[in-house]
Parts: sequence; structure tokens; C-alpha cells
Amino acid sequence: MTEYAGVYGGSLYDLAAEEHLTEAIKDELLTVRDIFRENPEYIRLLSEPSIAKEERTKMIEDAFGKDAERYLVNFLKILCEKGILNEYEGCVREYVKRFNSDNGICEAIVTSAVKLTDAQIDALRAKLEKTTGKTVSVETKIDPYVVAGIKVEIEGKQLDGTVSSRLSEISRRINETIL
Repeated sequence: MTEYAGVYGGSLYDLAAEEHLTEAIKDELLTVRDIFRENPEYIRLLSEPSIAKEERTKMIEDAFGKDAERYLVNFLKILCEKGILNEYEGCVREYVKRFNSDNGICEAIVTSAVKLTDAQIDALRAKLEKTTGKTVSVETKIDPYVVAGIKVEIEGKQLDGTVSSRLSEISRRINETIL
């Protein structure tokens, strides 16, 4: 994350906290992030220097002005005007980090070879919440290279119960024994 993302994302969070809108704006930030991820050409268009800033900010207003919190719309316009709209994802990460910290939430990134069922995610979340004593937000990723099992990244720690990890460990031990 760049300095811009930390400053701008943190500033938006501070404003949202003053206005008691932290959760609403967080949800909208994530929605806009998903829209940008699904439409990367839209960010390129909004960042195109050959298009006047007024035209680009009007495009933001047209796209989000009626549905999103005014603070978020203005935030997007500021990033666009400053030419740092590509920092949006980092701003979202900073905002969510601050939101989670203030609300006793920690994020867990769970990687598995196949899609986990809702029941499996709920059971894992309950176990992680019991272990950490915090509310846990679970983000899932699929990576066929883990073969089976799951890998969990939470609060700077990695818990790796994947078959690929176990096979790597066995291979390492064999190599140490042979050498």
C-alpha cells in the first residue's frame, strides 16, 4: 500500500466516523471495488489524461451519484482529479483495516483447492472466533495447487493444513536425510 492509499483511505474513514457512516461507506467502498475489478477498463477511462478532469468527474457522478453516499462519490472524484484513482484498492484496504480495528474484527483469508460450503465457512469462522476472541471476517480463495486441506492467514499468522504443504515438508526432510 502506498502513502496515498493510507492517507486518503484513513481520511475517508475519519470523516465517516465523525458522521457515523463507517459501516455504510465500507459496504459501498467494497461494492465499488468489485465494480472496478469487474470493469478494469472503466478505471483506465477515468484515469485517461486526454479526457478533461471535468468530464471524468461527471462520469463518476453519473455512475454513482444517485446511489452512493455523497462522501464516497466526492472521494472518488478527488482521487480522479488527483490522478490517483489507481490507488483506490489500497484506500479500501486502509479503510477496512481501520474499521476492523475499531470494531474488534480480524480478517482471515482462507485458501482451499475447492469452494467451501457455507456450513464449512461458518464452522471455520466459529473456531477462529473462539481462538482469537474477535469477530472474524472470512475471505475465501480457491487455489488448486493446495491439492486438499486449507490454508488460513489471520492476524499475520499462517496456518497451513494443505496437502501441498505437507508434501513439501516430507520432501524437505527426505532431502535433509539424504544429504
